[in-house]
Amino acid sequence: MKNTSSDLVIVGGGAAGMMAAGFAARAGATVTVLEKTRYTCRKLGITGKGRCNLTNNASPREVIANIPRNGKFLYSAVTAFPPQKVMELFESLGVPLKTERGNRVFPVSDRAGDIVEALRGFARQNGARVVHARARHILTQDGGIAGVSALDGEGRELIFPAERVLIATGGLSYPVTGSDGDGYRLAAALGHTVVPPRPSLVPLEAEGEDCARMQGFSLKNVGLKVTDGSGKKIYEDFGEMLFTHFGVSGPMVLSASAHMRDFEHTSYTLTIDLKPALDEEALDRRLLRDFEKYKNRDFQNALGDLAGRSMIPVLVERSGIPPETKVNAITYRQRRRLLELFKAFPVKITGARPVEEAIVTSGGVDTREIDPRTMESKLVRGLYFAGEVIDADAYTGGFNLQIAWSTARAAARCVEAQPHP
Repeated sequence: MKNTSSDLVIVGGGAAGMMAAGFAARAGATVTVLEKTRYTCRKLGITGKGRCNLTNNASPREVIANIPRNGKFLYSAVTAFPPQKVMELFESLGVPLKTERGNRVFPVSDRAGDIVEALRGFARQNGARVVHARARHILTQDGGIAGVSALDGEGRELIFPAERVLIATGGLSYPVTGSDGDGYRLAAALGHTVVPPRPSLVPLEAEGEDCARMQGFSLKNVGLKVTDGSGKKIYEDFGEMLFTHFGVSGPMVLSASAHMRDFEHTSYTLTIDLKPALDEEALDRRLLRDFEKYKNRDFQNALGDLAGRSMIPVLVERSGIPPETKVNAITYRQRRRLLELFKAFPVKITGARPVEEAIVTSGGVDTREIDPRTMESKLVRGLYFAGEVIDADAYTGGFNLQIAWSTARAAARCVEAQPHP
């Protein structure tokens, strides 16, 4: 079945796809969005624990500094459509915003659904059409785009003629939301190089069984330092984390994972400061007070004021102090060892969880084959890319969604200079 021709067909109805659809349709273009799942913006609706950290209230230069993978490639796009313009757009669409710690921007309502509905409305009210079908092939003719072949829900082939196609399918993270690597396949079929995808902003697997023994135990207001195999510090943070059956997760761990990019050639260790508000001298005084308070107890029953119940058996074991030792019999050397554990609790990392569990995907369409000003392919005339399908990813804090918004805006400009009926 052949559809009427569109000025722009967008493959993928996520954050980048719907943003591009709204801008392109507002410019007068006929726009068709192909979304293979039942709903657009599904991943956007679960970001930020359902609150949607939609950008970071930062300058373009600060945004680029938080994009370790091909940040320079994005300079033009981020400068043209920076966080301030993203915020202005969503507030003009009726979503009041607020800035929180770390310049993270959220809707005042704390509802990701408000961002989703605003973005859907932006596309729909400007005239973009959404068709629920899965793109099979990008059609070309004479070195340029001719359209898209897709399958509807009943397996029937649909042809969408178009002069321009934007691939905005996302990466491989959260495949239940539709991000299952389709964009990589479509790009590779047209001759594009795809940098092998791997997880970023992802939980981490740890050596041994200690983390599993503490499964479900959450740490708040702790310090975290990451070192590589040579002992070089590569990341430091303060906040929350969680022990799991496989290792560690939580906000700090996800942020740290973005800096741990070479598991094939080095090892990594997380060092947790369980009492960052106390220096060693102050912590030692605290230990002495507790030891005096519980001097007639067994050591294993004397740490309840300083550590969570789930962590105490691990601390006791790692300290090397026999658990039934009476507190009043603990030596200075033993107490120092315990103090060191509180200030520098080590967790050796063996690797990252699978890419399906990551918040974002690192890797994707090689940026050397994309025009950084327009997001147009250098290989196929009329082919564009936006969002996570491109080989560029950032740290946490709203920066990855900013990449989606900026690249989508750049790609949408492809229709603005064209005459439309």
